[in-house]
Amino acid sequence: MGFAEKYIASINSSNLKDDERHHLTEALAAAALADRSGAGLGALLSRVKYADGAARQLFESGSANLAQLLRIWTAAVVEKGRSRGWVKANTAWDQQAAQALYRRVAHASLAHWLDGKCVACHGTGITSNRQFCVPCKGGGKGEVQCAGGFERERIEDMVSELEALVCSHNARAAAKLVSTKSVG
Repeated sequence: MGFAEKYIASINSSNLKDDERHHLTEALAAAALADRSGAGLGALLSRVKYADGAARQLFESGSANLAQLLRIWTAAVVEKGRSRGWVKANTAWDQQAAQALYRRVAHASLAHWLDGKCVACHGTGITSNRQFCVPCKGGGKGEVQCAGGFERERIEDMVSELEALVCSHNARAAAKLVSTKSVG
């Protein structure tokens, strides 16, 4: 069982005992430790993508984590956009238009990362008549939907950054999980 599965199991557990037979708290601790040593966004990304829709407790589920993630991610995309020069200084673009671009890229990239399934096959890769899905070529991943190529490239870049953030967090957390087991 990989780290993501252990994390989901601990999030959905109704009993977080920590003794010689119960180890569900280890994944939560590993996620927290991995966030302290990384960018600090990985646990929230994992929580929103993998666990929020399945949380049993009403007080834990809902849109609060998604709203927090969207605020943090929008601020990060604004910084990335400025540092990478998506909008050149001293051009006809004004600051308001640049901010709108950054927000669109942040929102679209997060939405696509959270649910980027192909619309035609619903992410299965095959059609109802058991043929490979032509739009996604059987991969199950949908195309980024936006107005132009410039924006699409930026959105795809940010989607890959989100995937890299969660993968590196999960790798750090898995390493912490292994190290806590070997110590205990």
